[in-house]
This record gives sequence, structure tokens and C-alpha cells, in this order.
Amino acid sequence: MLVRQVAVVVKPIIACMIWVWAACGVSTVFAHGGVSVEDDVCLIKIDRYKAHFTGYLPRERATQEFCEDIPIATESIFVIDYISDELREMELDFRVIRDVNELGVTAVLADLGGEEAIKAASVYYAEPQRYHKGVMNIRHTFTQNGGYIGIVNAHHLETGLKYTSVFPFSVGQVSYSNYIRYFLALFAACGVFIYAGGRGLVFKVKPPRSARRS
Repeated sequence: MLVRQVAVVVKPIIACMIWVWAACGVSTVFAHGGVSVEDDVCLIKIDRYKAHFTGYLPRERATQEFCEDIPIATESIFVIDYISDELREMELDFRVIRDVNELGVTAVLADLGGEEAIKAASVYYAEPQRYHKGVMNIRHTFTQNGGYIGIVNAHHLETGLKYTSVFPFSVGQVSYSNYIRYFLALFAACGVFIYAGGRGLVFKVKPPRSARRS
């Protein structure tokens, strides 16, 4: 009896979660800073400019592509393929730093402690240059597992403006904490929505005509 009552309550909540998951898309929920997945395509946003972002492990998993996190510490290739043609006229640099303060996926530029702290934590840096063909290839060998933060700067030569993208990622480790928090929040939201709907707080159900006449 108890199991049946629980099923009656849980089933609509699960259905709500599935509907929201499908409607909103799972890909953008777990975006890491400037890198996200939109319509099954991995993108990096450098302020208002966009590019395709793809990671490869040529020695370990040559045919597999990665969007953000890298499963093992090894030689890695990052490919940034410009979508916004304006990037071809800019100089771009690429930096990877250790996440020394354990900021995780919430890291933003203001959290990194300034230029000197960024340089001190750097494990890789590619000097600014123009990529006229619109493709930036970065090769780096990771020797340690852990949290890292990628930083891409686009320097506009005419205006002197700089546009920055910051994207945290991990190497050799998988964290499910973000997924667990998201599912718990989604479960709670659907539960509240269904409860409120059942009490007429969300959907105002009109009484039948016979009841209104009486």
C-alpha cells in the first residue's frame, strides 16, 4: 500500500523532470564557464564571439572528441575553430593554469587573483598571434590529474580591447556532484510545481456548471 502511494507521488515528478530535461536540453546545464554544448555542438564564447571547441587525446583515444573534461592525464590537443569571422582579425593567446584555489566550475576571471597569480599558476601559454585560417591548434601534455582552468584572450588590434573566455575543466577525474545537485533541485522544483498545481495554485480549475448553478 505504501509503495503504491509513493509511486503515485513520484511518477508525475519523474515525468516532469524528463519533460524539463528534454525541453531545456541537458547540454547547456553543465556548461563550464566559457565552454558549453549547444545543439550537440561544443562551443567556446569569447565575450560575444564564438568558436567551435574540441579536445583530442591522440595517443590514448585518437578517434574520440572531448568538449570539456579530459579523462586521463596525457598529450592533449585543443582545437578552436572560429565561427565569428571577426576573430580572424584579432590576436589570440591560450593559457592553462592549475586550479590552485579549487574554484571548480564556478571560476571566473575575477577569482583568479590577477596577472601575477595567473602567471604563477600557469602550466602552458601560447603567445598572442593571428590565425588567418580561423583555426587555433593547441598541444599540451598533462602530467598530473586535477582541476585546471583554460583562459583565451582575443586582442583587437585596432581598438585595443581585449575579450576573455575562462573555462574550468578537470583532468583524470570525474565529479558527479554537479549532476547530483542539479537532479535534486529539479526533483524538488517539479514536486512543488505538481503540488501547487494539485491545490489549484498554478492551474485554476473551474468548477463544473452544475456546481456553479447551485
